[in-house]
Amino acid sequence: MKEIKDELHLSPLCLQHCHDEGESNARFESCWSAENMDPSITETLAASDESLLERYFEGEQIPFDDFNLQLKKLVGEKAATPLLFGAAKYGLGIEELLNAVVVYLPSPAGDSQKPFSALVYGIDHDKIMGKVAMVRVLQGTVRNRDTVKIQGREIEEKITQVRRMLPGKFEDIGSASAGELAGLCGLSGARIGDILGNQDETAAAEVRIQQPLLSVQVQAVNSKDYPALAAALLELSEEDPALEFEWLREEAELQLKLMGWIQMEILEQLLLDRFNLAAKFENPTVIYKETPSTTAEGFVRYWMPKPCWAILKFLIEPGERGSGIQYKSEIGVNDVLQKYQNEVERTIPVALKQGIKGWEVTDLKITLIEGEDHEMHSRPGDFVIATPMGIMDGLVNTGTTLLEPIVRFRIQATEDLLGAITSDITRMRGSFESPVMDSGRFTLHGLLPVSTSLDYPVKLSSRSGGKARISTHFHGYSDCPDELGVIRPFKGISPLDTAKYILKARKALS
Repeated sequence: MKEIKDELHLSPLCLQHCHDEGESNARFESCWSAENMDPSITETLAASDESLLERYFEGEQIPFDDFNLQLKKLVGEKAATPLLFGAAKYGLGIEELLNAVVVYLPSPAGDSQKPFSALVYGIDHDKIMGKVAMVRVLQGTVRNRDTVKIQGREIEEKITQVRRMLPGKFEDIGSASAGELAGLCGLSGARIGDILGNQDETAAAEVRIQQPLLSVQVQAVNSKDYPALAAALLELSEEDPALEFEWLREEAELQLKLMGWIQMEILEQLLLDRFNLAAKFENPTVIYKETPSTTAEGFVRYWMPKPCWAILKFLIEPGERGSGIQYKSEIGVNDVLQKYQNEVERTIPVALKQGIKGWEVTDLKITLIEGEDHEMHSRPGDFVIATPMGIMDGLVNTGTTLLEPIVRFRIQATEDLLGAITSDITRMRGSFESPVMDSGRFTLHGLLPVSTSLDYPVKLSSRSGGKARISTHFHGYSDCPDELGVIRPFKGISPLDTAKYILKARKALS
């Protein structure tokens, strides 16, 4: 109770008393019911409402329901914090907690009379019905046999069953309305993050897909399962857009981009349970990026062996951090036909998947400043082949700076750990702001490179005996010296190896 008050700056309303704490016969006794109203709670609630306070001072016997209604109102306004005891390991206090959730927490908002809208927050699978889209219904009502639209992909599918999901089982409930959670069968194209039915602006704002910061190679324990594992990972990545999967067929590598270690453990178990595939995950690698160091031009003249003709010159400039890829063309259709220029623009993101240091290139401006096509020899595919060669030539001329992912952290711990923690942050090449001290504890904010701090939460917990807490979120990418990062070889045939690259692109090289 003291820690809750000191660390969270709350004065909770304790709805129970705990007896024999720490003993095998520990038990809880309610002090908030019609038969037993704790005076400290009634005083606090009376003081929060003029009408109640007036009745309280007049000595009226105020019914429990009136006080309880005021408590529910304050909880909904985030002006009161009811507190209950429990120990999940021993099954203590669970029923009381669930009852309090039902009574005091506000019901989900939403109007069941409005057009249907729902957010897909998860995907499950049923042996008979196939894919089950786990949704929160934001507005309206959905029923069995309704046809719903998946926003952004112009897909319409029919709901074959609306389920209420329960631990280890489900109920066919036929319909679900605003504020409810449900499982929808029949949506084979649904993915996590999809909006079903009408576009709901509030839902779109709530969906934030976390940036994957690690890359890991996945291998089948049994080599004969390699094709099946590739197909399974492809299916999972189609369901969850945050799970980026890359199948490097020539290298026979299966690469995933992930958020962290726990996700690897979940995927490993999911592959076993759902696909009956035993897989192993290699040690993950931090995902670096690269960006142009200076301004320079890139040039390509692709006119041999005929028939082909695509001549391009790009101006490549560094961009601001977080700006991504900015492209524009300054040439007219008399130089390069618009249909060919469209192919150049479409190919730019593909050409930047790997730079001269083996990582995706970002935060740059690319301008097409010169170009030439040929009335007889040019084909759209010529510009698809030429664009990566011109871009890579430009990157060689600009040189590239390695970028590493950075997380913003918040650490809370006791004052005696401040020196050790700040030393840790400095050693990890991090930075921090002035600590905020409060009642023998401190809060510290700052930035850390992902590469040096992957296992720090575990170390911090061990060092502090579990009394220090750290939370992190992705902040952005920052410059990184080559010697402190990772430079990797180009996967596949680099556009710099023009002869082999052209032969491969024209399918003349096996």
